[in-house]
Amino acid sequence: MNLKKYIILSLLLLTTACVQYHSPERSTWSQYLRGASFTDMTETARIAKRPVFLGAGGTLISSIDTSNKMDYGDKVQNDTAVSVNYMTNLEYELYDSLRKPGISVQRAGTDVVIILVRDAIMELNIADISADGADTLNIISKILKKYDATFMEIAGYTDAMADKQAQALSLDMAQRVGVFFSQHGISTARMFIVGRGAARPIAAQDDIGRLTNRRIEIRLVPAR
Repeated sequence: MNLKKYIILSLLLLTTACVQYHSPERSTWSQYLRGASFTDMTETARIAKRPVFLGAGGTLISSIDTSNKMDYGDKVQNDTAVSVNYMTNLEYELYDSLRKPGISVQRAGTDVVIILVRDAIMELNIADISADGADTLNIISKILKKYDATFMEIAGYTDAMADKQAQALSLDMAQRVGVFFSQHGISTARMFIVGRGAARPIAAQDDIGRLTNRRIEIRLVPAR
């Protein structure tokens, strides 16, 4: 490669690396989130959303990876075995790809939960996704597109100090993540988006604990 081409390529790579993601204007969010449900992801809500999910090209657990299904037992047992294997693989891939401060991947039965502390994915003093946050969410997006036989709940949380603004702030975080996913090819037919304010703290309400309680939780559930 000659010097001129090398310089041009280097400048292009540098420019790409420096591009900062910004959430689109709030007035456009409804377009990006069309098809998402703004409610808790209960079993009843998933059942109600299933026709929309399938109509948007969604895949059910029962229709994938049939080569690994057992030749014996009833359908419920076999589907459960497939679900466990599928979600285990999803958990391991997320865990291996998200070894960053402020980010954790946990298992709850067949569900997988990604916990993203606010400061790990958003600007410190601005309500927007940071460069590191965009990198993290892009990694998650790629994995979610691979494991598309899942519903997801994107839930925002604040600390107890947020007071009256807690609900609005937590929903803002959740919607920003949902918009990012939509922009990066994740079907909104899979999404449930909620803001829970200061509910369900996972740490003490001291200075350090409050930083942990400000978070996004992405709960992934097998689509059945």
